[in-house]
Amino acid sequence: MMRRTFVLVLVAAATVATGLAQDDTVIVRPKEIDEVLVNPGMGIQTFQRFNGDPVNTGGRWSEEGPTSKLAPATSKPDFPDSSIAYCRWFWMALEPERGKYRWEIIDNALEEARAHGQTLAIRLMPYDQKHPLPEWYQNSGARRANKPSDKDGAIWQPDFSDPLYLKYWGELVAAAGARYDGHPYLDTVDISSVGYWGEGWSDYMPPFPSQKALIDIWVEAFRDTPLLMNFDEEKALAYGTERGAGWRLDCLGDMRSQYWESWHRKWSHMLDFYPLQVVRAGLQNVWQRSPVSLETCWVPEHWFKQGWDVNYILSQALRWHVTSLNIKSTSIPAEWRKPFEEFQKKMGYRFILRRLEYPRTVKAGRMMPVHMWWLNAGVAPVYRPCALALQLWSATARAVIRADADVRKWLPGDAVFDGSVYVPQTLPPGTYRTRIALLDPRTEQPAIRLAIEGRQPDGWYDLGEIAVE
Repeated sequence: MMRRTFVLVLVAAATVATGLAQDDTVIVRPKEIDEVLVNPGMGIQTFQRFNGDPVNTGGRWSEEGPTSKLAPATSKPDFPDSSIAYCRWFWMALEPERGKYRWEIIDNALEEARAHGQTLAIRLMPYDQKHPLPEWYQNSGARRANKPSDKDGAIWQPDFSDPLYLKYWGELVAAAGARYDGHPYLDTVDISSVGYWGEGWSDYMPPFPSQKALIDIWVEAFRDTPLLMNFDEEKALAYGTERGAGWRLDCLGDMRSQYWESWHRKWSHMLDFYPLQVVRAGLQNVWQRSPVSLETCWVPEHWFKQGWDVNYILSQALRWHVTSLNIKSTSIPAEWRKPFEEFQKKMGYRFILRRLEYPRTVKAGRMMPVHMWWLNAGVAPVYRPCALALQLWSATARAVIRADADVRKWLPGDAVFDGSVYVPQTLPPGTYRTRIALLDPRTEQPAIRLAIEGRQPDGWYDLGEIAVE
């Protein structure tokens, strides 16, 4: 009888202790929201234009990047809000005379992106069928890969293994890197050197050592800004990503089963090339440390007219852990708005604070234990630094307290922060609101929208009350 009484006393004591612990602790479980979030470095891009600019119509777009300010749309364009503007320019536009660079073109694009609430992703392109290599280069003594009498003789095709090509193209790349690498509003830079649009394929492919050299010039020029390796050549793709680049492909959605003359067979990118190339080039885990950016083959309106399976296309992009997508600034078919909205909720990162625990009362000048459970419900991490911060806020005083967490390591799935933060000794006693945010290190302001309720006009999320003694 005495043994049973002793057990009951222990249980009662434990119950009281638990109640006291819960009374001394605040536990917050924020409510999740279900909406598209526009966040830095991810999402659907604008192409050759910026937020608010008119969309392209008729399934057409331009490969010539903007060289002057565009006229704004007269009404809100039929296009998602975007955090990235993607622009690309030809060599002849950027260096019409050797060594005389028109940096004002890229400077203006960076300023336009910033003014429209975006960062800028860029590609420098050597040439295409309509935009030849600079005339000074053609007259420099550089080797030509074809003859005027050839089938493609109207286009001056360079010998990509020519030391002069590496020298002159490399000088442009090095100069661009010296000017723009690490620019706070430069999102990514495409590795571009071989073939039309610099996409990496050509009828005149150079030996692999030359391909490597043309990749290395980008890696050496851009050490801070993330690079993206174009997709077409397997060995080059593997080499570029091994050197730290992310990757991009430019024909997402191609589901054709028609005959391709160049391949001498029926073939499509989505069914016969891309999924296999990802594995063969060893790209399966690149997304964990570098971004994946995709571009549509034609535009979504073309997919719709062809009757292609949009759910397959978008789900495949998510399987590749896509962070950003270029749909060439064209409208999304009305019938596909819902699939694209659901896709936007999954691409890139999507942070949900599931649980926050902290003391109900803290002392200024002391450490405060904090426990957080987060979920990244997207398919990729955030690749740029951002600071996890708490704010103790009142109408008369406030303190921003950073937590020691590297948010870039929050891969899809759960993440936990168990740690302590210092409550400033100068914080006056009183009752405060506990707020949380992910800060942009450039501005020290909240940068990332969370998929929870409680967001305030200044971007912080109000989650509970705390007393400071």
